[in-house]
Amino acid sequence: MIWTALRSAAYITTLTSTADTTEQTVDDVIDSATQVTAEAGQEVNQFFQFFQDNLPNIVAFGIRVVLALVFFFIGGKVISWIRKLVRRSMDRAGADTGVCQFVDSLLKFCLYAVLIFTIATKFGVESSSVAALIASAGVAVGLALQGSLANFAGGILILILKPFVVGDYIIVTGEGIEGTVKEIQIFYTKMATVDNQTVIVPNSILTDNSLTNVTARPERQLDLKVGISYDADLRKAKRLIEDMLVNNENIIQDEDVKVFVDSLADSSVVIGLRAWVPTEKYWATRWKLLEDIKLTFDKEGIEIPYDQLTVHVKRQDSEPVLNGAGSHAERQR
Repeated sequence: MIWTALRSAAYITTLTSTADTTEQTVDDVIDSATQVTAEAGQEVNQFFQFFQDNLPNIVAFGIRVVLALVFFFIGGKVISWIRKLVRRSMDRAGADTGVCQFVDSLLKFCLYAVLIFTIATKFGVESSSVAALIASAGVAVGLALQGSLANFAGGILILILKPFVVGDYIIVTGEGIEGTVKEIQIFYTKMATVDNQTVIVPNSILTDNSLTNVTARPERQLDLKVGISYDADLRKAKRLIEDMLVNNENIIQDEDVKVFVDSLADSSVVIGLRAWVPTEKYWATRWKLLEDIKLTFDKEGIEIPYDQLTVHVKRQDSEPVLNGAGSHAERQR
């Protein structure tokens, strides 16, 4: 009985202590929530107070941003109009296409730089600060973009010296690049290959390497070589080639046309021919002549030889020769 009473008393004491602790915890939570709510309300009040105090400045800033956007939009339209006007003026003056493209790119860059500088100075930014910023940025950008500056200088040299113009077919000897020039920009030149791929070449590469301008002249010399057998009729072969050159409409007959023996090779007589053709018809004429020469020679019985190897075997009296041993070879074509 006594033990039971003691346990009951201890249990009641524990319950009382737990209730007190729970009540204290609830009070702490309520106090914390009240404090957080008060702080949040205070911050909201401060925000609204700040908004009310600075409402005119905020409205003024918003208006300036809107005006800046409108000014930039109008300035872009004006720049487009100026570029069109300059392009038309240069077209009427008969300027080169590459010069027109280069000037248009440079004009666009400069006008947008002036527009952004004007907007910055008109809407609260000090012009001296902008100038100092541009000067500092110019030094940093100049060091970082040395290659781009070299490309820009290369573009100017291309326009001044005119090693090629838009429409020319050029070969960059040191880089293995070739194609038809489509555009000359301030930093790079666009070229189209014969299979219609676009190649973008930095202008510095074009000015630092040797170039071959294939289409710089309106006429181009066609130079072909054909080998015939030593047993073939040489005069007949030359006459047939001369007839083909006379009858080909792309050959310029006013220029010098030559058919000659170029060399006596190991196993063929090499006939050379030289004639002048319009530059734009060079490849078509070359392919047509090669085909006509092959078909005509086959028809007339003139052999175009290929490499052959004739083996002469010398037998010795004391030793039999097996599998051509002890022979010497002589190449014939």
